[in-house]
Amino acid sequence: MLRPNSSRLDVWGEVLDCLALTRNSLLKHTDEAWDVQIALMEHLETIWDQPDNGLWEMRGPRRHFTHSKVMAWVAADRMVKGVRESGLPGPAERWEALRDQIRADIMANGFDVQRNTFVQSYGRPELDASLLLIPRVGFLPPDDPKVVGTIEAIQRELTQDGFVLRYRPDQSDDGLPGDEGVFLACSFWLVEALLGAGRHEESRELFERLLELRNDVGLLSEEWAVKAGRQLGNTPQAFSHFALVTSALELHQDTVRRSDIPIPPESADWR
Repeated sequence: MLRPNSSRLDVWGEVLDCLALTRNSLLKHTDEAWDVQIALMEHLETIWDQPDNGLWEMRGPRRHFTHSKVMAWVAADRMVKGVRESGLPGPAERWEALRDQIRADIMANGFDVQRNTFVQSYGRPELDASLLLIPRVGFLPPDDPKVVGTIEAIQRELTQDGFVLRYRPDQSDDGLPGDEGVFLACSFWLVEALLGAGRHEESRELFERLLELRNDVGLLSEEWAVKAGRQLGNTPQAFSHFALVTSALELHQDTVRRSDIPIPPESADWR
């Protein structure tokens, strides 16, 4: 039976990734929260293969969302690195085996070979903007053909006026009536994905277009109504601004790298 706290499997990976980033940023080989991380990982080992409601907390039937499985992979990967690279105690071989198992599961069930794209959930054709995060978390390189194919599929099937929808509500059985605007954070995810794929100018052009959507005091909403040409949803939305900042940092570092200007060590791996 699915446990209640399995409704969003991606959260486990988010937490363990955040703690790993903190450890790496502090350049520490100790971690006062390591026992907690082990407990989280041990629980995830028992639930990762169950369906959930996904990143967007869809109110429809639970499914095997690809992004959720990717974040389960992230959790195992970060725990392995905690042992292998930071010398922390833990069953690295067991977690390595789990990491490989989750990857194989995703590649077998979350990728549409015919369309050359990852899909929102296993056994279904719909797309989801969260698939743009696959290279960010290190599951595949940003220029991998499967990542590039996913970017192109999302641009083709999941955009309005070049901006990205979270998913198409009329296709995704999300349990909610009506439609919605383009989700601004997701469009910034596309900025980063394009940049990683080597499409520098296209990435920067999209970023500049997104900046034009800000209101008179420079703030962004949650969504943008393309036809009405106005902000939509929660305003201001921290999610949109966080995505703006991360995209801006990526674009800046890309400019520095291409200019052969050394990147300071403290900012080279800000994530």
